[in-house]
Amino acid sequence: MPVNLLDFDAAGLTAFFAERGEKPFRARQVLRWLHRSGVGDFDAMTDIAKSLRETLKASATVTPPAIVADRLSEDGSRKFLFDVGAGNAVESVFIPEDDRGTLCISTQAGCALDCAFCSTGKQGFNRNLTTAEIIGQLWQVNRTLGADPKGDRIISNVVLMGMGEPLANLDNSLVALRLMLDDNAYGLSRRRVTVSTSGIVPAMDRLRDECPVALAVSLHAPDDALRDQLVPINQKYPLRELLAACRRYIERAPRDFITFEYVMLDGVNDSDAHARALLAIARQVPCKYNLIPFNPFPGSPFRRSPTPRIRRFVEILLEGGIVATTRKTRGDDIAAACGQLAGQVEDRTRRTGRRVIDIREAD
Repeated sequence: MPVNLLDFDAAGLTAFFAERGEKPFRARQVLRWLHRSGVGDFDAMTDIAKSLRETLKASATVTPPAIVADRLSEDGSRKFLFDVGAGNAVESVFIPEDDRGTLCISTQAGCALDCAFCSTGKQGFNRNLTTAEIIGQLWQVNRTLGADPKGDRIISNVVLMGMGEPLANLDNSLVALRLMLDDNAYGLSRRRVTVSTSGIVPAMDRLRDECPVALAVSLHAPDDALRDQLVPINQKYPLRELLAACRRYIERAPRDFITFEYVMLDGVNDSDAHARALLAIARQVPCKYNLIPFNPFPGSPFRRSPTPRIRRFVEILLEGGIVATTRKTRGDDIAAACGQLAGQVEDRTRRTGRRVIDIREAD
């Protein structure tokens, strides 16, 4: 059965060619064709011998997930729906800004962590995405967006913050991350690639050791009692263990701080007392807080904190000497904002009984 070359980083591709008696430079050539140039047709790889191209056609494919929907928000954000088979589809979002273009990528079909305020978690979990399905989102969107007038790639930053928990699919996520950083592939700096996690402590340590990119932690509560309710993984890895892992991570991180993501839920986690408790956490871990106004979805019991309440919350953090920003809501008119990604997932956890939607029904 042909192998999908999008599943391989440089080491994997080198091994693939070595098994066929080819020298390592062939891996670098093909890597550049695949990821720098976005070429999936072996016949178009013109500096490779015709005999090798024929071998590749017989033994390999370049198969990213297919784009089945592409929606543009009024604010310029763009949401892509990708078919990953068996009735499952995942979403990624491109967010253009004046100084960067960020692509938010999914790593799982659904999510098993079931955070209380997240649309993805409410639809259950089917499976981990393969490396080809993770990096294939970047590959496809790069090809779709093209380059800017200077010839530069439009995507300058990548965040693993879409559907799923990246550290629950760490093996495949690591291969995709290495491709993002490889100068023969996408050539992104570690500071421009961010992994978001709800706090799987052993996997945080492994990421630190093997591929320490920028880290964002979904905090959302300043104490264990509340976080147990909002982010259930906290029951396994409570705040004390999570903060210790953050301190270890900073030792090798490309930034000298951790970003703590904090969704603002009206009357739940947005009081002055909660803000002051976050100041105490900041004394334990060098960090900045990224406050996220809650983005509603059907069936959610939560409401977004009022703007004056968010402003007061920020003031308390700033007065305490902590960097705090409020994330601008982007793409909510196409359900592309933080916490709204859903796609279509055949829930193997049977947690929700949600109807499986054929991907052909997606608009």
